[in-house]
Amino acid sequence: MHSVRIVRAIAEHGSITAAARALGYSQPALSQHLQRAETRIGMPLVQRAGRTSRLTEAGEVLARHAISIGSALDAAAGELAQLSGLEHGRVRLAAFPTASSTLVPRLLGALRSAHPGLTVGYVEAEPPEALALVRDGVVDLAITFAYPGDRADPHRDENLDVLELMADPVAIVLPRGHPADSGPDRPVPLAALAQERWIAGCPLCRGHLLAACEAVGIAPDIQLETDNAAAVLNLVASGLGVALLPRLALRTAVVPDGAEVRATEPASDRAIRIVARPGSRGVPAIGAALALAGRLREASVGG
Repeated sequence: MHSVRIVRAIAEHGSITAAARALGYSQPALSQHLQRAETRIGMPLVQRAGRTSRLTEAGEVLARHAISIGSALDAAAGELAQLSGLEHGRVRLAAFPTASSTLVPRLLGALRSAHPGLTVGYVEAEPPEALALVRDGVVDLAITFAYPGDRADPHRDENLDVLELMADPVAIVLPRGHPADSGPDRPVPLAALAQERWIAGCPLCRGHLLAACEAVGIAPDIQLETDNAAAVLNLVASGLGVALLPRLALRTAVVPDGAEVRATEPASDRAIRIVARPGSRGVPAIGAALALAGRLREASVGG
């Protein structure tokens, strides 16, 4: 299975060095794994060209079967685990940073409480990387997000199972006393912010900001960039710009005295999802985690 993951990672990332970084290997260690795989198979899997690498025909065959191999292993693990119930097992989760302080503790805490014999693992990763970790079998589940109309939505993959968890409304953060702010019960029209300086977040959030502003006929003047919600709030409070922030990011943040959080006009939200490989739901530990994750849908994203 290591060989399959390595070949797929090289295909996705374009070089042995980048694949090693994505899988958490050192470059020499990954090269050794690859050489041993090529020796076992009896033919080269990768053709090296300078700093890039491309799969040989044999490598492409192996990469093409990577998902089905992973699903078959998940199914086998499920049947074996059913023999001993949930006294043993492992669930490995990836999630984006905001979820680390909100959804992840609730999910993993509930899983550990319900099934204390399980081993849980967690790594923080933004959606594109987290989805790749699921495909490569590095993690079992990923909590991710996507904005509406995202042309490059990586969830559009027939080789992934996607469970919708919740809608996360997007809010506007303004300096206190801003002329466009008519009070907590009145949404702020994005079109009224055409002359503002903007603070942008992660690449997906920045893309949403651009799309939302384009929809109302304005072009945001992005002058500051950070994906740290606390930093965004304090930058806004200091009068350095305005920003869009998902409500989930505001759950554990302290809004400083100089900032106000308001709904937007038009309203928008992002979809929070949990993603797994096909067939992995049959693995008892993963199935239990997905069942508990489904309960998160009952919790609304407050504001």
